[in-house]
Amino acid sequence: MLDELLGRAELKARIAELEDERDALAGRLEGESDRRQEAARARQEAEKEVNRLEDRVTELEDRVERLSGEDDSLDFRGTEDLRGDRLREVLSRLDSVSTDAEGALTAAVADDRSLPSAAESAFGDRAPLVRRAAPCVALTDDAGVVSVALSPPRQPDDFDRWSDGFDLDPAWFHPTETTVVALVRGDLFALGRYEDGDLEFVEGFESDVKSAHSKGGFSQARFERIREGQIDDHIDRCHEALDEFLGGDSGAGEAETAGDDADLVVLGERTVLGEFRERAALTATVDASGDPEAALAEASREFWTTRLYRL
Repeated sequence: MLDELLGRAELKARIAELEDERDALAGRLEGESDRRQEAARARQEAEKEVNRLEDRVTELEDRVERLSGEDDSLDFRGTEDLRGDRLREVLSRLDSVSTDAEGALTAAVADDRSLPSAAESAFGDRAPLVRRAAPCVALTDDAGVVSVALSPPRQPDDFDRWSDGFDLDPAWFHPTETTVVALVRGDLFALGRYEDGDLEFVEGFESDVKSAHSKGGFSQARFERIREGQIDDHIDRCHEALDEFLGGDSGAGEAETAGDDADLVVLGERTVLGEFRERAALTATVDASGDPEAALAEASREFWTTRLYRL
């Protein structure tokens, strides 16, 4: 009676009605959250697959080109991934080759459309294999004793040169004393530098970035906005760490810095590499997992690998 006199009965009825609507909507969201979570997880897995599949695009395009007209019997005599001691051994063998004044050809080939005429003539019917290996550095001699192509981490600008030996710059294949390498993912950062050819871990961190839409009362769109904001904050933190280490505008105080002559290589996920291309000498997509130090070591090992093609 008192509630009716004070007008609270109608309000209480309305509150009960709204609570029923709230409970109904919460039930619907509960039922849909699992599907949304699975969709978000599938999207993230798809992004990882994109990184892996991009590495195979060139190989598949080469295969299509062969099937479109080249001799199907023309193929590499073999291929090998070179790194560490094995890479140094092979480069040493190639450096030891000595010929007459113009008996050894070194040709840097950026793509299958830029094969110089000197290489076309020197490799003859094997020249299509050089195109397939591009970008690469192709090597042969006038006696045909050596016929290989190397695809190094640092592809030099196009050139072709006959000399008394092969013209190979170690900086194409190995990190230098000024090389600084950073690994950047949407939720991880790691930084290292090279000393006497060995990678020294400098620092690393992981950020709290939502990886999947968990059950809750907010929408998928809001979840994506929150996640993108967290990634943006993480990228800003990565830039700040690089600024401090490289002696950027903010200064580094007493912290160790690499200086203005640092040769910065940024590795990581395709989705975030674009944020670092302007400041990096090189960027490359890599797959690396684990804590920052382990992931950096894995990524660097993958990057500093040279592909050998026996022509």
